[in-house]
Amino acid sequence: MNEALDAEVDANRVAEAPERLLGLAPVFSADTRLIVLGSFPGVASLRAQQYYGHPRNAFWPILSAIWGVDLVAMPYAKRLEEVRRRGLGIWDVYASCAREGSLDTAIRNAVFNDLASLKQQAPQLEAIAHNGGESARAMKHTRAIGLPVIRLPSTSPANASWSFARKLAAWRAVFEEHRVL
Repeated sequence: MNEALDAEVDANRVAEAPERLLGLAPVFSADTRLIVLGSFPGVASLRAQQYYGHPRNAFWPILSAIWGVDLVAMPYAKRLEEVRRRGLGIWDVYASCAREGSLDTAIRNAVFNDLASLKQQAPQLEAIAHNGGESARAMKHTRAIGLPVIRLPSTSPANASWSFARKLAAWRAVFEEHRVL
């Protein structure tokens, strides 16, 4: 091929590549005892600039059931206040990535968040819980922090093999163990 044709082919590849997406800021405080790490926000979450923003994601309904508070009905800022007040943190494994759609299997060229800084930013942190399989792929990084690491079933609507009741039981056990009630 000649140089002009090579440049045209490269330009087409760039034009077809999904844009680089940036994740959300972490939600935690100095009193956070347990942090839940997702993989990367889906399209609905990025549009809303809210963790677990898809209406069919079970994250907020599960927390509502565990805590006996209707988080789903609350404005997002109030949800986050409740999360922090109870010692829970929320973040994602990836800071940025390229992805079309919302499926974890479509994540490409992911860049990790600074997971190693978790213990310094949340000195009361007792454990790290991965929300689903893609997040759990980072367990070698989170185990290096020196805290217990747990894999929870994904709250994503794509995880249809687990019933809500089964997800709730698994999540409740971890929340009880780490006093995030």
